[in-house]
Amino acid sequence: MNAKITYTARYLPERVLSNFDLEKMVDTSDEWIRSRTGIEKRHLVGEGEATSDMCTMIAKQLLEKSGKSPEDIDLILIATSTPDYLVVSTAALVQDKIGAINAWGYDIVAACTGFVYALETGSKLVESGKYKNVIVIGADTMSSIIDYTDRNTCVIFGDGGGGVLLEPSEDKTGILDSILHTDGSGSKYLTVQAGGSLHPASRDTVDKKMHYLYQDGKTVYKFAVKKMADVSKKILDKNHITGDNIKLFIPHQANQRIIEATAKRCGIDSKKVLININKYGNTTAGTIPIALDEAVETNRLDKGDLLLLAAFGGGFTWGSMLIRWSEA
Repeated sequence: MNAKITYTARYLPERVLSNFDLEKMVDTSDEWIRSRTGIEKRHLVGEGEATSDMCTMIAKQLLEKSGKSPEDIDLILIATSTPDYLVVSTAALVQDKIGAINAWGYDIVAACTGFVYALETGSKLVESGKYKNVIVIGADTMSSIIDYTDRNTCVIFGDGGGGVLLEPSEDKTGILDSILHTDGSGSKYLTVQAGGSLHPASRDTVDKKMHYLYQDGKTVYKFAVKKMADVSKKILDKNHITGDNIKLFIPHQANQRIIEATAKRCGIDSKKVLININKYGNTTAGTIPIALDEAVETNRLDKGDLLLLAAFGGGFTWGSMLIRWSEA
């Protein structure tokens, strides 16, 4: 039994921060940002809006589209690096907000690869035969951990998320294969240093801005280009297919140059690559499910099409997934 994606959804906050807005905040320019990242604007949450609120909106859309009741949901998995709280999982908050009284759930922390990790986890639980309706969401409120005086990070990230409903597949469609990796030696290059048990919040950690995202851009870029391209090519070779067989490639939206390098390595025509980083920036765990919902909305996938996902994130984490698209 495979697990298949039957419905998709996304949520982007209303507030928009353009490159021209950032020009007034830090020493940067629209031309500089676009030429190096491909980003033109990003969305930011409103006052009092948190990750669980975005996830709840996504979950409600999935229920509405599928016609299922909250009581039908068995499990909620949420990939996020920016939970509302450290102790209470975002999944628990969403479970309560949508009234999914029969569901259990938890959060998965794998940075930008989080949605692929969560999708793999959810699919295996569906394949076990025990669970039939699983909501998988990737969402991040990156503005909550970004220093808007640091041009190395503030130009890159935005807020938003997306999600899917997983159900058992009665044919050969669904999630076919995945390759996932972790290399903890890279953790120091992309991290939030304080707020955990190693460096609990204190006046000192706040003064040193240790609660903001830190990124060694050059090191992360070098690793991301190689690892995302390698793992994407590996899953194609493993399944004895080429880039020509792929109908659509949805990569993590971190940097347009990384996306283009990965597609080239896999022999995937640029017309088959979904790129929306210009509109949203890097929403971390949200990029792939946001793009997937856009692909469904614009009819870029038909039943039987091969879909390739790939991501790279802090941790380091990276992975790829091969899906034969199905219909609801």
